[in-house]
Parts: sequence; structure tokens; C-alpha cells
Amino acid sequence: MDAGRLNCRVTIRQRQAGEDAHGQPLGTWADVCTVWAEIRHPSGVELIKAGAEVSVVRASIKVRQRQGITAAMQAVHGARVYDIEAVLPDEVDRLHMFLVCKVTT
Repeated sequence: MDAGRLNCRVTIRQRQAGEDAHGQPLGTWADVCTVWAEIRHPSGVELIKAGAEVSVVRASIKVRQRQGITAAMQAVHGARVYDIEAVLPDEVDRLHMFLVCKVTT
């Protein structure tokens, strides 16, 4: 295993359960774990959404295999928040998994 490539600390978060006084979801996030990761940004695109320019960055975050990470979670590295869209196993060495993510700014 090449641990040298996993050189970023990433915090995995999940949405907290509960509702406010109006029955709306709280919208707050709770930390689940902090892991070492390798972050790659293979693509990005700019588009116009509701009259405003929006930048969408795609990312692949490689972490060691871990149970419980789902597409409903977020990965946070520094000030950047990645929305996890899919969790894919590494079929080659089966020691890692890939978090397919999107960052919208």
C-alpha cells in the first residue's frame, strides 16, 4: 500500500436528523470520521444557473476501505466541501474506495 499518496486530511460528515419548529430538516452536519485521502480534480465546468454563473468541479477522493460512508454524506478538506455522489470500490487492490464528488461554487 502506498500511503504517501494519501496526503490530505478529509472529514466525512452526515446530515443530522431532526426538524426545526416548522417541520423543516435542520440542515446541519455532524462529523463522522477524519481520514487520510488523495484528492483529484479530473474536470470542472462553468454554467449559468438561474441567471448566475456557477462553477461545478468534479473530484475523486481515494480513501482506505471503510464501512458506513454513503452518497448522502459530505467530505470536507479545508474550506472546500465535497458532496459525495457515489461510493465506488477499488476493484484492483480492494484496500481503498473512491468517493465521486461534486463541488458547486
